[in-house]
Amino acid sequence: MSAFAATFRRDAALMWAGGGALAPVGYFLGATMLVPLAMGPERALLEAAGPPLVWIAAGLAVLATLERVFQADLEDGSLDQMLLSPAPLELLVLAKGLAMWCVVGLPIALAGAPAAIALQAPVSLVPAIVLSLALGMAAFIGVGLAGAAVTAGVKRGGVLIALIVLPFFAPPIIFGSAVAAGDQVAAALSILAGCALGAAALGPIAAAAALRLQAE
Repeated sequence: MSAFAATFRRDAALMWAGGGALAPVGYFLGATMLVPLAMGPERALLEAAGPPLVWIAAGLAVLATLERVFQADLEDGSLDQMLLSPAPLELLVLAKGLAMWCVVGLPIALAGAPAAIALQAPVSLVPAIVLSLALGMAAFIGVGLAGAAVTAGVKRGGVLIALIVLPFFAPPIIFGSAVAAGDQVAAALSILAGCALGAAALGPIAAAAALRLQAE
């Protein structure tokens, strides 16, 4: 657990360094806040288009952060140290994912509150939207870890990561949009929780296997 905590602290500090963690949040807020200006004040139009746009912006904001998750470790030798550590590599990858969720995913989820209000979502739905985004970020990051590990040795592998992970982003986006639209909120949140738990359990395992192949 000491290796888990050390990995978590290191990655969280690196993500904050230079304001890198603020860029995805800024992208998310910029994308969602500009939509009402582009679409005009028509409330019905915003209510129809707003929920999917919130989730598309959230998914793309996470996608933009994935390319360097493991590339930097591969380049500076940190991956070799992780492989030599007595702690399971899957546990260390989980620590990296948890750090990313705390530094990037959770702020995006909290930023979903003003974004939802700007897109004319009912105020009563805002807590559910924030919760759904927190679960969705966990699902995005869990899947993204596997995609980032597969492309760790590829220069400028952002497009390849997108091709790998975007199909797996579809279920959280579908059910997250249902929550934002107020459509069967409890059922959609349950499915999102399942997506998040599945990604958190399987993503580090798949990512660790890919990283071992990269090291070879």
